[in-house]
Amino acid sequence: MREYLLVLMVAAVITYAATPLMRAIAVRTGAFTPVRDRDVHSTPIPRLGGVAIFLGFAASMLAASQLPYLGQVFALGPELKGTLLGAGIVCLLGAIDDVRELDWLTKLGGQMIAAGIMAFSGVMLFQLPIGGVTVLPEPFMVGLTVFAVVVFTNAVNFIDGLDGLAAGVVVIAASAFFIYSYGISRTFDPPNVFSSATFISAALIGCCLGFLPHNYHPARLFMGDSGALLLGLLLAAATISTTGNVTPSQVSTNPVAATLLPLVVPGAIILLPLVDILLAVVRRTARGERPWSPDKQHLHHRMLQIGHGHRRAVLLLWLWAAVAALGAVSFIFLEPWVAAGGVLGAVLLVGVLTVWLPQWAPAGGRARRVL
Repeated sequence: MREYLLVLMVAAVITYAATPLMRAIAVRTGAFTPVRDRDVHSTPIPRLGGVAIFLGFAASMLAASQLPYLGQVFALGPELKGTLLGAGIVCLLGAIDDVRELDWLTKLGGQMIAAGIMAFSGVMLFQLPIGGVTVLPEPFMVGLTVFAVVVFTNAVNFIDGLDGLAAGVVVIAASAFFIYSYGISRTFDPPNVFSSATFISAALIGCCLGFLPHNYHPARLFMGDSGALLLGLLLAAATISTTGNVTPSQVSTNPVAATLLPLVVPGAIILLPLVDILLAVVRRTARGERPWSPDKQHLHHRMLQIGHGHRRAVLLLWLWAAVAALGAVSFIFLEPWVAAGGVLGAVLLVGVLTVWLPQWAPAGGRARRVL
């Protein structure tokens, strides 16, 4: 655990220190988020914060490679190097988009290339925990891996609509997955808590914690596509590294839980962004629009529309993300009836706060930014 804490701290410190530098570069290069019809911020805000996050992740990887136990993970294969290369590609792609807008097809193509590199370096779904262990033809598994990476990457990008929202949701998701990966790896034979998935999760937590002080409302810098795409890809890498190698019996001794949890936990960890992207696709397709066409009906838009202020909307969405992610993971460590009761109670509490807080405590000011 001490090595993971060190990795987290290195990622946080480097990201925090690099963010003001990237803000200065963004100002000099004109990398600003413009004021658009669907926004409420009144002045353009610099972006490129994702580059600072990438630097924090790269620094944490360098530190981990020199540690006694985590260093052994790097010697097992090229997975982490492939992840770093894929992360660098999507970060560069997003940084170019932050400075000069790219079309959706170019961004999708770049994401698929990054996902393909990770898959061929070993970050892929080798098996599916369905009915025990299901192994399908390799071309299909590679395609499924690329699809999963693209979905995760764009899900985080969709949720990046309020100051601090995406970074906070990823902290929660990565924390839940760290607990999940660390916990089940103790059941391996022999037990080994050092893995690429747990390392990526720890580094992600650090990167986002280092970035949040600069990004929380009122933000001085946005992460931009360079950050949102990067965070989504890294979450996908951690999830795939565990899900594609775990067997149901390692997750739970309960037959029902062992069947369901390996599939439910990865989705629940990013449930909020997944729900947002699914609703957006359905909504826009039903209107005869392209699925990637922007609108003002994302979950964070709706929170503002029902009367929550900017900060309160972010905090409530963080709570919803925590209920889904930590609630799913709790079924692995607690008795099912205890975990179910806790999740139900948390859902009721957050639901009441979401619906009734605007009436009990109206927002005192106007939210500054919506995407």
